[in-house]
Amino acid sequence: MKFKILISFLCLLIISACSKDESGEDNDTDNTVSKVLNRQTTGSSARDLLSDNTFTSMIIEVVYVEGFEPTESALNNFTTFLENRTYKSNGITVEKRAIPSPGKTTYSLEDIANIETEHRTHYNTSNQIAVWAYFSDGKSDNDSEENNTVVLGTAYWNTSFVIYQETVESFSNSPFEPDRTLLETTVINHEFGHILGLTNLGTPLQSEHEDEEHPKHCDIENCLMYWASESAANLSDMAGMSTAPQLDAQCIADLQANGGK
Repeated sequence: MKFKILISFLCLLIISACSKDESGEDNDTDNTVSKVLNRQTTGSSARDLLSDNTFTSMIIEVVYVEGFEPTESALNNFTTFLENRTYKSNGITVEKRAIPSPGKTTYSLEDIANIETEHRTHYNTSNQIAVWAYFSDGKSDNDSEENNTVVLGTAYWNTSFVIYQETVESFSNSPFEPDRTLLETTVINHEFGHILGLTNLGTPLQSEHEDEEHPKHCDIENCLMYWASESAANLSDMAGMSTAPQLDAQCIADLQANGGK
């Protein structure tokens, strides 16, 4: 059976980024750290991530469910992707740790956001921007047997994305399927491309290359941000690839105009 693989983005507007009450219970401000700054719409922090005008360093908080750790090679590829596209004069740090399973087989984005709220420890400070990357057991509740679709990952806040690692693993490392590191790298970099504002999602277009039929994706076939990253046919094509898709020249031009490399 063929599946359409969805590498998606979504702005979480239904989940409150404010304090629970005026008394300070579950307050989003802790000393000089304002958690609300990391709970904005996808793409809204693109310039802060790309340039070093405000934030001179970046920390990537990689949290995975025990038994669903991403490959070290994929994380190294992700770091290289960031170094090639962003200006962070004081460097990029990756901090990785495991957490117990939340105990569900299917997760909504509200579930994912609640997991982040419970476990995230790094937020923006005066000169460091923080990113949350969560690798989940279980699948997305947007998977649909009726439509033969599955979701591999979603960017949902300005510095937050989830990879449905169990699903990624089920579609990799078998005959006619891509290498796991290659698929992980593609999904991670694609999701972060949305967080960087691609395509036309907070980083302004410098040329007309947004796919009209697949909004917020590039219309260049070999680009990382092309919609075919979301198709079963693309998985078959990826089976013969040795490296993940790269950003095309037009996407790079968009990032450069918004403060990136």
